[in-house]
Amino acid sequence: MPANFPEIWVDRVIENLDNSDQAPWLDGVAELDADVTAVGENTATEQNIIHLASTDFEVDVLINNNTYPIPVQVYADGNLSFSLDKYQTKVVTVSDDQVMGASYDKIDKVTKSGTRAILVSKYAKATHSIAPQTNTVKTPVFLATGVNGTDAPLVAAGGRLRLTYDDLVNYKSECDDADFSEEDRRLVLSNDHWNDLLLDRKRFGDKLVDYAKGKPAPVIAGFELYQYIKTPYYTSAGVKKAYGSVPSGTDKRASVSFCKDGIAKKTGNTKQYFAPAATNPSGQTNDLAYRHYFLATPFRAEKIGAIL
Repeated sequence: MPANFPEIWVDRVIENLDNSDQAPWLDGVAELDADVTAVGENTATEQNIIHLASTDFEVDVLINNNTYPIPVQVYADGNLSFSLDKYQTKVVTVSDDQVMGASYDKIDKVTKSGTRAILVSKYAKATHSIAPQTNTVKTPVFLATGVNGTDAPLVAAGGRLRLTYDDLVNYKSECDDADFSEEDRRLVLSNDHWNDLLLDRKRFGDKLVDYAKGKPAPVIAGFELYQYIKTPYYTSAGVKKAYGSVPSGTDKRASVSFCKDGIAKKTGNTKQYFAPAATNPSGQTNDLAYRHYFLATPFRAEKIGAIL
């Protein structure tokens, strides 16, 4: 077995976590320019933390001013601290025979399930973190109505009101009122909502059917549209449920909206835990596990929303 086996494998896992299938709705979202601080490293309470300078400062603009001296506005600054989410795999055992040569094909085959599980978990957590807690003036949580023109409301199996073009236009109006940026509005549709729009072949069929990875996202009613299977749940009262909680029969899976300039992400450390076969004479296997840190978050509770 090559002496640098652990280093080769963890480097490959890091590369795959960086370059594997990404959530396209996070493409172009700014990576926070902040150093990651490992707190309590190699303990049960280990955390990856970042510190950022933050300000809500906006300059007041005077129009046709004729009063002097001009009023003074004091600059206000502050700090934000974020703890990155921690993702851990279960231990994978690999025999000495399997790791001879440590080729990329072998590394990817052994670690694929772990890296995929991390990616699925971190992107599901990202949609949950971005989604607002509840409806406010700045964070609209909108209920689909099924209304499409003058026809009777469209109802899916189980009594769920379908998402329609009229809903998207009305939701756009709420986002306008909430001061969403005109550019780079993104709407990550749940599977149900995506399928609702597919049924409206006149307005959406071609645009959504033709949408594929590697192509630009379709833009409808001012939103770049994406589809994602693991969007968060809300209660019937419009309150976001805790991440990982079991949904009840009245809970609704949401579509999540945001402005790209209101969201940030940060990739933290990726660590490998390795026990060589030489220390395991009975099983003669190398034991591997991985830990990865990642965060996606709105800068403030604004420019984010949801459709239920």
